[in-house]
Amino acid sequence: MLPKELVRKLRRIQIYTDRLVDEALAGQYASAFKGTGMDFAEVRQYQPGDEVRRIDWNVTARMGTPYVKTYEEERELTVLLLVDLSASTKFGTKEQLKSELVAEFCAVLGFSALKNNDRVGMGIFTDRMELFVPPKKGRRHVLRLIREVLYFQSDRKGTDLEQALSFVNRVLTRRAVVFLISDFEDTGYERTLKVAQRRHDIIAVRVLDQRERSIPKLGLVSFVDPETGEHLVVDTTSPQVRRRLEQLLRDHHQAQKDIFKATRTDWIDITPGQDYIPVLRSFFAARKRKMSRR
Repeated sequence: MLPKELVRKLRRIQIYTDRLVDEALAGQYASAFKGTGMDFAEVRQYQPGDEVRRIDWNVTARMGTPYVKTYEEERELTVLLLVDLSASTKFGTKEQLKSELVAEFCAVLGFSALKNNDRVGMGIFTDRMELFVPPKKGRRHVLRLIREVLYFQSDRKGTDLEQALSFVNRVLTRRAVVFLISDFEDTGYERTLKVAQRRHDIIAVRVLDQRERSIPKLGLVSFVDPETGEHLVVDTTSPQVRRRLEQLLRDHHQAQKDIFKATRTDWIDITPGQDYIPVLRSFFAARKRKMSRR
């Protein structure tokens, strides 16, 4: 039986994200992703502007006037939410932990997929694959995925992106849209990401807390790496120290972006306590423009 607090969180996320999808995102989601192929629809009489390559010469010969084949997009997609729930996702300096934002974001993507009749599945990983839920349809299925994120517990602290991506390459035999949701606190995954990107449509969703971008003036602060346990005491009253730390953070995040660019992986950044809907809408609009040029 689920704890009452988890049930309340699940219900709140369901109501909030369901409304967001209905009001703002379902249509944009549909236009941002193409289907897996094209299905034959019908043969109709040629009209000015039709592609000559689509002329059906057999029907044209019988009818004595040009006819063309028409096709419609095979709309149904397979969507996988590949979610990093390592120890660093339990971090949060505002009113929301990274992991809580991830659950909400998965709900938005899951309900968007549901509205467009797509199948959606989930993989949860730390430094190993912890859980795999095969793609399916249905509201109960999407609610189960949100519950898995909210209820997840593990004694594993690290992150292994290479292993998670290798798992996806083995398990998903058909091309899928994969949202890789993580803070990307790992190295050595670039080659596997490149391979996965050739097989699937990988979209990186980088989860960054505000304090991973800027350091406030708080005096002596003890920083602890949740994945390694390493401690570092820093005097944040020093402007030089804060500038140095912030530059290190910028360099670290730029190195992540360089990997995305090198592997041709689209990415978006989301932050606990901040509205991610404008970011997601801008991303969907950019994807639509990108698809229209192909």
